[in-house]
Amino acid sequence: MTPLRTLVAGLGNMGRSHALAYHNDPAFQIVGLVNRSTPHLDPALAGYTVEPDFNAALARLKPDLVSIATYSDSHADLAVAAMEAGAHVFVEKPLATTVADAERVAACAARTGRKVVVGYILRHHPSWQRLIAEARGLGGPYVFRMNLNQQSKGPTWDVHKTLMKTTPPIVDCGVHYVDVMLQITDARPVEVRGMGLRLTTEIAADMYNYGHFQVLFDDGSLGWYEAGWGPMMSDTAFFVKDVVSPNGAVSIRMPESAKSDDINTHTKTSTLRLHRVGAGDQDISMADEPGHQQLCDREAAFVAHAITENIDLTRHLSDAVRSLAVCLAADESVRSGQPVKL
Repeated sequence: MTPLRTLVAGLGNMGRSHALAYHNDPAFQIVGLVNRSTPHLDPALAGYTVEPDFNAALARLKPDLVSIATYSDSHADLAVAAMEAGAHVFVEKPLATTVADAERVAACAARTGRKVVVGYILRHHPSWQRLIAEARGLGGPYVFRMNLNQQSKGPTWDVHKTLMKTTPPIVDCGVHYVDVMLQITDARPVEVRGMGLRLTTEIAADMYNYGHFQVLFDDGSLGWYEAGWGPMMSDTAFFVKDVVSPNGAVSIRMPESAKSDDINTHTKTSTLRLHRVGAGDQDISMADEPGHQQLCDREAAFVAHAITENIDLTRHLSDAVRSLAVCLAADESVRSGQPVKL
């Protein structure tokens, strides 16, 4: 198989991990790296030239694949530009910062026939795949209880403050977990109710670093998601992942030593507890699950497979638009103080 000539845009935490995945996988050939500032590169990537101008690199290099891990407000424009230039796209979540922009990306993919894979890394995680399968096996309607609070400080807090120039935590992280909800119930989300609070003067007056929301589905299922960033956040019960149904529940259980600001904690599951009414509990060890870089490697392998095998990604992309729509509705509800109908 001829390697996919790949241009990587954005070399922050996720961008570096994706670039390493492409570097180590013979299905890809990195032809360029783009970053607005001079990044600190992993030694394995030191041989590649980093340039600041995305459009110039795209026009000159004519890649088969563009991997986008820039800040959220640039995702849609870069993805559309890449597809118009003939490239397939991997784009980190969230797909865009407005529903209209997300729909513009999906429409461009349909028109050009290019593949778009959105960075929902949990879709490639065996433990989360198991959780989704066990939850679907219980049958709905469901109660989803999920959160991810981060007691961030130092460089991580700096990244969070930059992200919050455009995107609140309940949108940036929430799309992952709404996507999980959508994979478990095939029901349609119909209403969202959100609340948020600004707990620091280090962010804009119209932004909030803590929020939570409820989403109602047309089968009666209910979802709750909570996210907060910053040095003031509690690390008690920072990672709750429960799915409850009339027939029992499936939950992720983390060890007491888990830290909220450790990126591996965001994907590792440690143990799944399956509870069935009348049958007791079953603990399923996930001690040998992949780490963060291994998950990025799996995600890259899926991208290559989707392109070379011409996999239909229509549902994948429509789920990305729907999960974003729910989280943006939550942000609208926070700001308006009113429920939002979908």
